[in-house]
Amino acid sequence: GLTHGLPVLAAETAPALLLARDAQPGQSPAGYLVSEKFDGVRALWDGHRLRLRSGGEVKAPAWFVAGLPPQALDGELWLGRGRFDELSALVRREHPVDAEWREVRYLVFELPGAPGSFAQRATALREVVAQTQHPALQAVAQQNLADAKALAQRLAEVVVQGGEGLVLHRADAPYVTGRSDVLLKLKPVQDADAVVMAHEPGQGKYAGLVGALVVRGVDGRLFRIGSGLTDAQRRSPPPLGSTVSYRWRGLTRTGLPRFATLWRVREPGL
Repeated sequence: GLTHGLPVLAAETAPALLLARDAQPGQSPAGYLVSEKFDGVRALWDGHRLRLRSGGEVKAPAWFVAGLPPQALDGELWLGRGRFDELSALVRREHPVDAEWREVRYLVFELPGAPGSFAQRATALREVVAQTQHPALQAVAQQNLADAKALAQRLAEVVVQGGEGLVLHRADAPYVTGRSDVLLKLKPVQDADAVVMAHEPGQGKYAGLVGALVVRGVDGRLFRIGSGLTDAQRRSPPPLGSTVSYRWRGLTRTGLPRFATLWRVREPGL
């Protein structure tokens, strides 16, 4: 088996991780291994402790971490598609609730610091997971796809099933950290129109300006758009009753747009 591990760092030190760039439209999957992008909480196991991207320790029950292998692992804590808010609350609890953690999966996709190409590390990772026999530990499935059309089809399948998108990792890449073209994320960006119902005052750096637009979606429900506004729009926001277009990525558990961002103000009559 593998014997490498990561140095144990102070809890407040953010671990070095590989971060994805956005894939381009029409992206070819040639040379990449493709997996689902799981809507979870990124967690790094250093062989001793389970840590968040920020460096803070995950307050998981002792039994959850006791069964993890001596090898360093990188992955996502995950409850299921569309359950990010629930997972986020569960992970933040000062005192973990055993019954909740029984549902959590640790979906791993990388062996930090391991030798070889990503394809070789993915094979080694599957072996580590098989040997560990931890009920929560799963190796993320990686697949080769023939062309851009197959990639688009796979994305559509994942999205229809409530997934967030896809991840493309160069099969020949050594282990690296930082934001890199070695790793690409492919997510659908949806857009729609909404009517401005109110202006919410800003706070902090937006004090005296508009912090967010309260809008009514096509289904009649109200939600906030706080991102994507220019400084000029915060000073002089789209008037009440005007229509704006926004983009979002996925839905919250209550069916409202997640990460709603102002895209453009619809001119009357257009």
